[in-house]
Amino acid sequence: MPLDPEKLLNYPIPEVTQTYTKRDTVFYALSIGLGQDPLDERQLDFVDHHRKLKVFPSMPVVLAHPGFWLAWPDTGVDAVKVVHGEQGIRWLKPLPPEGVVRGKTRITGLIDKGKDKGALLYSEKHLFDERGETLAILSSTTFLRGDGGFGGASGPVKPVHPIPERPPELILDLPTRPEQALYYRLNGDENPLHADPEVARRAGFPRPILHGLCTLGVVTHALLRLLCDYDPEGLASLELRFSAPVYPGETIRTEIWPKEGAFRARAVERDVIVINHGKVVLKA
Repeated sequence: MPLDPEKLLNYPIPEVTQTYTKRDTVFYALSIGLGQDPLDERQLDFVDHHRKLKVFPSMPVVLAHPGFWLAWPDTGVDAVKVVHGEQGIRWLKPLPPEGVVRGKTRITGLIDKGKDKGALLYSEKHLFDERGETLAILSSTTFLRGDGGFGGASGPVKPVHPIPERPPELILDLPTRPEQALYYRLNGDENPLHADPEVARRAGFPRPILHGLCTLGVVTHALLRLLCDYDPEGLASLELRFSAPVYPGETIRTEIWPKEGAFRARAVERDVIVINHGKVVLKA
């Protein structure tokens, strides 16, 4: 049954208010791999609540999230074939280690790539603090692989940031753990694609894959380490495209071209680019 674009574009995504604690802040950092080096004091600042705790900058992606709402039957979406395509974060205010936040998500566009090519769903989440001030704006592109051909517009498609042809100036390898997806899903993304082997096979993968936003967290770790010396307020914004899945246990190599603010990442063991067309902007 074809997707109903008007219904989806006006779908009432619920606002979410979330109280989070220092324990949640620590768990998020641990779930993306912080703390693997117990001698690195800079990493411990994000995972040891007995210190003056720092919030890892990509944490807004899991706060006040409406959940896997595309799996709800009344959306008309083939949820098994949903894949996270792109993600952006713009930081406006520092996130405190604990507090109350509100997330308001809206759909900003729907692109029909064709019957056999799927559709692109653009959305945006504003994360507010208790005073109603915006902490971060998160933009997302979701690839609806099973829902193209509904007769919608074929554009405009969001342009990508070019990657220089020369070798990268900065490179960092960060390992993931075999059970990392099982940890990361406790942040609130319970898509069974990341835990259930049968669901993964039905989606075309040989085994459960790592959450795209977990991969984003690992890559943000590399950016924060190499460009900001672990200063969580050093990043102004980033955008990236998920180009291939990461399997838990693989090593993620982030390659950076600082002059252009460009980056990408690859799964080292398979030599496959998993993040492409990345763009990072640092605060002045």
